[in-house]
Amino acid sequence: MSEAPVRFTREGIWRGFVLAQPLAPGVAVYGLVFGALAAERGLSWLQATLMSVFVYSGSAQLAALQVWSSHSSAVLALAVTVVAINARYVLYSAAIQPWLSQVSRPRALGTLFLLGDGSWALAMREHAAGYRDAGFILGSGLAGFIPWVGGTLVGQLLAREMPDPRAWGLDFMLPAFAAAIGISLWRGRTDVAPLACAIAVALPMELWAPSGWTIVLAGLAAGVAGALRHGR
Repeated sequence: MSEAPVRFTREGIWRGFVLAQPLAPGVAVYGLVFGALAAERGLSWLQATLMSVFVYSGSAQLAALQVWSSHSSAVLALAVTVVAINARYVLYSAAIQPWLSQVSRPRALGTLFLLGDGSWALAMREHAAGYRDAGFILGSGLAGFIPWVGGTLVGQLLAREMPDPRAWGLDFMLPAFAAAIGISLWRGRTDVAPLACAIAVALPMELWAPSGWTIVLAGLAAGVAGALRHGR
């Protein structure tokens, strides 16, 4: 039995936008936190908003704030951090390639630009259920993109009334996010080696490495350990 042909319609976009609405409040709060921390780091409202528009990755943007520095030596660390954290989108896009490969390239690229963790998960669920309107991916992506950018702007402006985000614990957002992701992905003893390697590298590098490089080097160490583990 052949599969239904892939479409890209307004109805699909609207369906994705509506079904992704339960995720929107959390995304808006996440954006608000980023905006406040960006202001604390000295970014203007325009810089913070443009960063959310063109990077559109909460984890990468929060990590970038940890690396943020006026020193030119930190620029490479910042770029590597963003690329490394966003590498998962290569897998995301490969997973939905059978769907988007059947629509025009401008539509596919525009949809991929707005792809997020939540919209990808929703899209995969719909695809598994037999839904074949690729507009769903774009609609669910817009449902996350709009509150993310809006939350960033509001958080940046409200930061004037909140001069020290650390007093509210907002600087703990990235470690908390990373811990939540790590716990959700934990698979038992097989993950001990990558975790141990990351810790072993991170502790001394926090003292010796240039600003921002700790997270990069620890991530690379964990990646190498994981690759060696699977290569056996």
